[in-house]
Amino acid sequence: MTDSIMDEAALRAAILREMPGVRADLERLVRIPGIAFEGFDFSHVEASAEAVAELLRAEGLQTRIVRAGGQPAVIGTKPAPPGAPTVLLYAHHDVQPIGDRSMWQSDPFEPVERDGRLYGRGAADDKAGVMAHIAALRAYGDALPVGVVLFIEGEEEYGSESLDALLEAHRDELSADVIVIADSANWDVGVPALTTSLRGIVNAFVEVRTLDSAVHSGMFGGIAPDALTALVKLLGTLHTEAGDVAVEGLFGRAASALDYPEDRLRAEAGMLDGVQFVGTDRLTDRMWTKPALAILGIDAPPTAEAPNALVPSARAKLNLRLAPGDDPKTAFAALKAHLEKHAPWGAQVTVTLEQDGHPSVIDATGPAFDAARDAFRTAWDGVEPVDVGIGGSIPFIATFQQLFPGAAILVTGVEDPHSKAHGPNESLHLGEFQRACLAEALLLSTVAKALHKG
Repeated sequence: MTDSIMDEAALRAAILREMPGVRADLERLVRIPGIAFEGFDFSHVEASAEAVAELLRAEGLQTRIVRAGGQPAVIGTKPAPPGAPTVLLYAHHDVQPIGDRSMWQSDPFEPVERDGRLYGRGAADDKAGVMAHIAALRAYGDALPVGVVLFIEGEEEYGSESLDALLEAHRDELSADVIVIADSANWDVGVPALTTSLRGIVNAFVEVRTLDSAVHSGMFGGIAPDALTALVKLLGTLHTEAGDVAVEGLFGRAASALDYPEDRLRAEAGMLDGVQFVGTDRLTDRMWTKPALAILGIDAPPTAEAPNALVPSARAKLNLRLAPGDDPKTAFAALKAHLEKHAPWGAQVTVTLEQDGHPSVIDATGPAFDAARDAFRTAWDGVEPVDVGIGGSIPFIATFQQLFPGAAILVTGVEDPHSKAHGPNESLHLGEFQRACLAEALLLSTVAKALHKG
């Protein structure tokens, strides 16, 4: 078996040979504005799925587009050689909305290279993940040492609403010994990482009502509370003076011993001069393994149109990130109880859940993880990979853990701390992308050796 596996030098040469075509196909994908959010043209998501399916068919995979009431996903399969393991390769082809167009230095859907980085929406998150999988396939051609199942989702950025149904419907087809989820980030440019914990998520709306309708602010101000002031006062109870989340009943834990340099974090977050960090404990604890709560938006009269009248109702959208080990249902109940308990001046408070998702903790031990670290170490020329937590959420990882309990789940990625995923001027470091492609090709080889059956 091992004699048929390409050696490191051959894989390096193959990846180098394939990179121009891989980049060209990545750029073609970036030009498709496949946004799965309500209100956008879903024909672009369909076009994106078709483009991905075409790429998989070109590599000889049995490919079909599937859906379960939501946006289209793509499944491509190639059976394993005798005795070889099967590896599921996950990524997603949908992208975030662009936000404020004026903040982009170039057209979000026209890829542009600047200073060794490729700019464009989805260039990093996660169309580069799709193309890293395809680069690995191209490196081997018809000599893949493992069986592969590519599962490319079409609505991850919108919350993966139909993913559970898709996984249940295609469970047998997606069964694998190792699952590679290429939707995370490395520790830094030049330092690879395995993600071993992710926070969960609760998105909720809180609405405050104090009046039947707007009334004159001079006639009734000072007596009748307006809803916007009450909402602001209520939102102020969500954090302590130091900035920790003040909601009782939320879980927290200590992160790994990895330190995050303060100056680096300030630069990566784009914090303005003089702005202080919020919260207590180590920075990695605050980012990876403690809850965080943000106010994403407020519905109230815009300033340009606001009359001199007391506001009868106001609503805010809250984003609660949960520490690994917490439960989204109990966390939402705790948040709801806090908001109802702290309603100012008897205001009527209504709290509704928009979406939630489980956090994840991965036991990154065993032969598949050893194989991954060997592949990373080789691709990054001897640099030791690190285990990191991620403050963001990939709730479906918990679903994968539940449905495929025997599979090793490797959470990898092509992003780096400067990629600005979800923000303006999202970008991909092209040198790191090549290393990630090589690492995945090497991973297929090392997994084949480590998990060969017989």
